[in-house]
Amino acid sequence: MQIVWFKRDLRVHDHRPLVEAAAAGPVFPLYIIEPGLWQQPEAALRQWRFIRQSLDELDRALRALGSPGLIVRQGDAVEVLERIRGHFGKAALWSHEETGNMWTFCRDAAILAWCRAHGVPWREYRQDGVLRRLRSRDGWAAHWARFMEAPRGVAPTHLTGVAAPSDPLPSRPVATLRDDPCPGAQRGGRAAGRRLLDSFLHQRAMDYARGMSSPRSAPEACSRLSPHIAYGTLSMREVVQALRARREAVGADSRLARWRRPLAAFEARLAWQSHFMQKLESEPRMEFRNLHPALGEARQAVDEALLTAWASGRTGWPFVDACMRMLHHTGWINFRMRAMLAAVACYHLWQPWRAAGLHLARQFIDYEPGIHWSQMQMQSGSTGINAFRIYNPVKQSRDQDPAGDFIRRWVPELAQVRGDWIHEPWRMDATLQARAGCRIGGDYPAPIVDHERAARTARNRLREAYRGEASRRASAEVMARHGSRKRRDEGVHQARPAVDDGQLGLFG
Repeated sequence: MQIVWFKRDLRVHDHRPLVEAAAAGPVFPLYIIEPGLWQQPEAALRQWRFIRQSLDELDRALRALGSPGLIVRQGDAVEVLERIRGHFGKAALWSHEETGNMWTFCRDAAILAWCRAHGVPWREYRQDGVLRRLRSRDGWAAHWARFMEAPRGVAPTHLTGVAAPSDPLPSRPVATLRDDPCPGAQRGGRAAGRRLLDSFLHQRAMDYARGMSSPRSAPEACSRLSPHIAYGTLSMREVVQALRARREAVGADSRLARWRRPLAAFEARLAWQSHFMQKLESEPRMEFRNLHPALGEARQAVDEALLTAWASGRTGWPFVDACMRMLHHTGWINFRMRAMLAAVACYHLWQPWRAAGLHLARQFIDYEPGIHWSQMQMQSGSTGINAFRIYNPVKQSRDQDPAGDFIRRWVPELAQVRGDWIHEPWRMDATLQARAGCRIGGDYPAPIVDHERAARTARNRLREAYRGEASRRASAEVMARHGSRKRRDEGVHQARPAVDDGQLGLFG
């Protein structure tokens, strides 16, 4: 019997483990709801809802191939697999490799030990550009290019399945997972992902390069594929190949010349997705520890009042609060605003990136550990190889929401504030506040810190921490291990995208 273990690959298309297992014998298509995983501090009910919708559709896809359907089991993965082995006897395990958090890393180690103890062959396959046991970043981009250019696996035409009882899909994977309203959440499942891919490549991508930076335009201008790639309803290779086919068609038609730049910008971000995941694959400790030792213990203390104000969208900086509230409501926000939210927490409020990152992880439906923790380190100035991007919350407000309409939508306390006051309402006098029906410090908070002074302090702290020869040597070591190689002769051009600060990990 061939156990196909679905994890973050919830599809039947371009799924090599499924194809190979089907050729070897009857298939036991398995998804394990692991209580330990859902008890991790970054887990959220909004993520499960997307996964549950995707599992429903995966079950239907398997049934369409002749299988009895997806078999769901709840419990510790080793115990679940041992019960299956005890009931059915000889088995083989098939799956995709996973770049998850430390919990999944340790779980996979336990699974490997179980397989060896019982003579169960476990065949794992790549599903993205991440390489296990990578010794050097040199040549990595060429590996990425070869994988993305390889033919996609088609779904089996027929599956001989195994009849076995399945646990029901629960409304929440563990009882301890708190309520998490997210009325604007994206829907899971491959059909929704395919619709997004098609509409982006043929309609919405035209505005990608100029529309991705502002939260006003990004929901339509961005692809919105990130949760579908994170949970594998679409494969990365499938997206890359569809994009390249569209670029080829556009390049052959002079009437579509305006599509070339935004499509090229999007392809650059697809390469960066695997680039950032590779960092965590190569150095799992970065989920918990600074990549660069310079900051040491300098930013370890959590100020609960500051962190709570930031997390609840009540910092007193309207644009920051509007972005956080949009994220609460939808489970998604564009990359520049993710970077700004992280920077405000880690620079202006001087909070630990791990604490801020856990809150953001729970808000992101598209939470991908490899990208998320790489970006939290980068956006907090903890890598030693990236510039300190200390976003000015007022400047971002004026740049990305000049009329203040986005703020008024998400911060209704300020709905009657007119003109330029919307960006700095604390500067209104008592008469203006009364006219706007919003008392600063009462109806809406005053800024919790002076953002300009806090930015200066953070910048000085960072400059001092990274001073000296020992720090420079440590930075060189981080660059050698994790830095990008931007040579064109490696097979893929990874130049920095033309729009946005920094490289895009969660590309939207």
